[in-house]
Amino acid sequence: MKHRLVPRGLRTRLVIAFVLVSALSALTTAALTFHQARTAILQRAQDNAVRDLRAQVGSLAPDLPAQPAEADLRTLALQLDRAGGARDWRTTATYRGGPLITAGSPAPGLPAHLRVTAASATTALVQRFHHGGQPWLAIALPVAPAGHPTQPSGLVVYVTFSLVAQQQDVSSLVTAARAGALPVVLASLVPALLAARRVLRPVRRLRSAAESMATGALETRIEVTGHDELADLGSTFNTMAATLQADAATLRSMEAKARRFAADVSHELRTPLAAMTAVTGLLDHDAAAGHLGPETSEALSLVADETRKLAHLVEDLMEISRFDADAARLDLDEIDIGELVRKTLALRHWHNRVDVNAPDGLRALLDPRRIDVVLANLTGNALRHGGPQAQVCVRAYTEGDNIVIRVRDNGPGIAPDTLPHVFDRFTKGDTARTRSEGSGLGLAIAAENTRLHGGTLTAANAPGGGAVFTLTLPRNPT
Repeated sequence: MKHRLVPRGLRTRLVIAFVLVSALSALTTAALTFHQARTAILQRAQDNAVRDLRAQVGSLAPDLPAQPAEADLRTLALQLDRAGGARDWRTTATYRGGPLITAGSPAPGLPAHLRVTAASATTALVQRFHHGGQPWLAIALPVAPAGHPTQPSGLVVYVTFSLVAQQQDVSSLVTAARAGALPVVLASLVPALLAARRVLRPVRRLRSAAESMATGALETRIEVTGHDELADLGSTFNTMAATLQADAATLRSMEAKARRFAADVSHELRTPLAAMTAVTGLLDHDAAAGHLGPETSEALSLVADETRKLAHLVEDLMEISRFDADAARLDLDEIDIGELVRKTLALRHWHNRVDVNAPDGLRALLDPRRIDVVLANLTGNALRHGGPQAQVCVRAYTEGDNIVIRVRDNGPGIAPDTLPHVFDRFTKGDTARTRSEGSGLGLAIAAENTRLHGGTLTAANAPGGGAVFTLTLPRNPT
């Protein structure tokens, strides 16, 4: 199972984005503050040390001889060490590139670059370095002769002292920055939730309205507040809903008129067709008795066939109109499935052309007239499209609480482009034979009768060739 790296909910993503922005802002502010404070702490320590060293050297240098000896330099270093106070700096003195003279404990090694630069400098030089894993500060102060502040005397005083105290202050700043960032991030959750709620409220209303429309409530509208993009989206949704409602009303009206027209036409045609069928029947009898000429008999036979097809089409249209008007009802009765299948085939004289495999005692509560129509349409369709040597098999069996009836033929099967629409009205498997292959309503009526029973009717092509129609019916429809 794959885990999503990005949360699906828009609310969660908005809150996370808000918190991340707040955290980034807090961390950036803390980093800038830390940098400024760290620079200020080190600069202050450096400036204070330079000022104090210059003051001490200024008070002690006049007592030195013009060319101080090593003892004089050691005395100067000792006096400056004592004057370092809390800094505990360590002093080193040198004269005209001579040896480095210290008075107390040896100082950390001075940076080479500082020594080279200080030899020709006329002002104090400062350099930070690390010794023993700790930060140190080194100050080089050239001592100018009395009355000539810009001329080097050759005497250079170095002091070094540890910056551990300042480092501890900086570490305290880091700790405080970290401790301060967490409350900021946590506090940002409250405005994040409020902002997400405000942003998502119209989105939720829009979703609820869309769900209502999906259930058929096209009169649904949402309340539009504000003048932002979400308000524009709400207005667009309302416009779309109004358009859909108007179009749906128009379509329903057109469909109702079409159904009414089909029902009225079918009803009006039924009576004259009944009379025409009766007359053609009498004329057929005369033609069979030889009372009419050959050409007249042939024409009469054609008229009689077309009249019967038209009467069958009218009956199918009337049945479809009853389904559309939701006027079709079930007249349930407990029947034997095998007996019903055999009776359906016998009434249409198909019993010698169809192989039946239905066990005795397979009973269900069904409407026998409607199931007879379903079986007749499926079997007649198989016989028509199975070819001249059609072999049709009707098999019935149980599957759980359902009765399954399969009708299979050995014909060419159903074309792939026709298969998804085989139960649509006026769909025919062979459009080249529309004049002789039925009205195209038989399978649609079969599907409607199946739906009325709470069952399913499917069509497929068998692996070995031919079409297979599967009728699944509950034993006790609700």
